[in-house]
Amino acid sequence: MVNREVLDAIRVRLQQAADPVRAAGAQAYMKSSMPFLGVRVPDVRRLTTAAVARYPFDSAAGQRATVLELWCNAEFREERYAAIDLTLGKLVAKDLTMLPVYEEIIRQGAWWDFADGVAGRICLLLQAHRTEVSALILEWSTDPDLWIRRASITAQLKAKGDTDPHLLRRVIEANLSDPEFFIRKAIGWALREYAKTAPGWVSDLLAENGDRMSPLSRREALKRLPK
Repeated sequence: MVNREVLDAIRVRLQQAADPVRAAGAQAYMKSSMPFLGVRVPDVRRLTTAAVARYPFDSAAGQRATVLELWCNAEFREERYAAIDLTLGKLVAKDLTMLPVYEEIIRQGAWWDFADGVAGRICLLLQAHRTEVSALILEWSTDPDLWIRRASITAQLKAKGDTDPHLLRRVIEANLSDPEFFIRKAIGWALREYAKTAPGWVSDLLAENGDRMSPLSRREALKRLPK
């Protein structure tokens, strides 16, 4: 079921594109215990796309299994970026069985690049399966894992006019007292993005929550609002 041809192609091409100097800098910047190869993120995406084009998936189950194989057995961080890139495509875009995969990536990855890397995928699933995914996102908003909580807040970043404002309010308000930088940043980011679509709603939420919202979240939220 695992697409070995895709995995082999990705690993070979990543090794060919490796840059040890860039790798050292990237590992230090990301504070990562997992080593880097030094391949730029756009190049990881490009070579992953090329591998899939050459060795296409024939089922959602095969694509899901291949993602997990690459993620769980990665030796370098770029392999994990490639695993996230492998979640693109029509076969799995609306497949609810991908939710446990994204949760695994967020929990095991435990850093912002991985959590944010699957946010857009979760958004697609939310649009396709409102009831099921909304319920899970609400559970995530109070999870002990800060990266799961962050994902609940960033899940609608790309939703624009399809944003569920009630859901957005609930996940934000559940985390207003959280002192974690990455949670406060996520709240501000989510509000900043939704302000492009519904500035009045964002203004009202800011006014209603007053001092409950951190200066960081408020500052980010105000960036897209009329002065």
